[in-house]
Amino acid sequence: MTAQTMQMTNAPSTTADSLLSVQDLVAGYGPITVLHGLNIDIRRGEIHAIVGANGVGKSTLLRVVSGLLQPASGRVVFDGEDITGMRPDGIVARGISHAPEGHRVFKGLSVEENLRLGTYRRGGGSAAVIRRGLEQVYAFFPKLRDRRTQLAGTLSGGEQQMCAIGRALMADPKLLIIDELSLGLAPVIVEELLHILSRIHASGGTILLVEQDVSVALGFSDRASVVQSGRVILHGEARSLLDDPEIKKTYLGG
Repeated sequence: MTAQTMQMTNAPSTTADSLLSVQDLVAGYGPITVLHGLNIDIRRGEIHAIVGANGVGKSTLLRVVSGLLQPASGRVVFDGEDITGMRPDGIVARGISHAPEGHRVFKGLSVEENLRLGTYRRGGGSAAVIRRGLEQVYAFFPKLRDRRTQLAGTLSGGEQQMCAIGRALMADPKLLIIDELSLGLAPVIVEELLHILSRIHASGGTILLVEQDVSVALGFSDRASVVQSGRVILHGEARSLLDDPEIKKTYLGG
């Protein structure tokens, strides 16, 4: 490893502008431990990427943060509150919204019905709240407005990803988590989605992008954490990591 790389292997420290702090997290499934004391700090207002090969624990981390998986030990602190072990609905109510891997939608429902399912945080889903939420989503994703009555299962892969992100936005999140944005999508569609995410970020959003395509993630984000074997092994400014020879060798084939 280079000297620069060695300096970035220490666990990220929590700062005053932390929005999400994951501390010494241990988690897994039955007897299998996937996360081994993982630490990550997400700052308010940034785009933060978590990158790593398939199977290193990225999705397990998101399941813990979203309340879908109980950790064995460690803490998850969001906006100054310890949310470790909290139910998923309570976590959503506090401002974390998750667009899961595989651009999952309810295929038998229309686009707009899918979006409406994300409104349970916004004032109990009143007509006015739903209307404002839909207008916001349609402003970011005009294609969804055009297809609002179409069954979500008949959309293209990119449009289904838009629908999944739009549904997450309907919860009016403080932190938008996107798991594997580029999975199964053509590069031109990924570029379109990244442009839309840039607009969402510019409107004041904090984005956590979990991505296997390292070049996409590091090229788009402000900061990044590299996960390997259930631990953060590198963290720092995304552009610096993209230029790191170890990253190039391991993930980019250079």
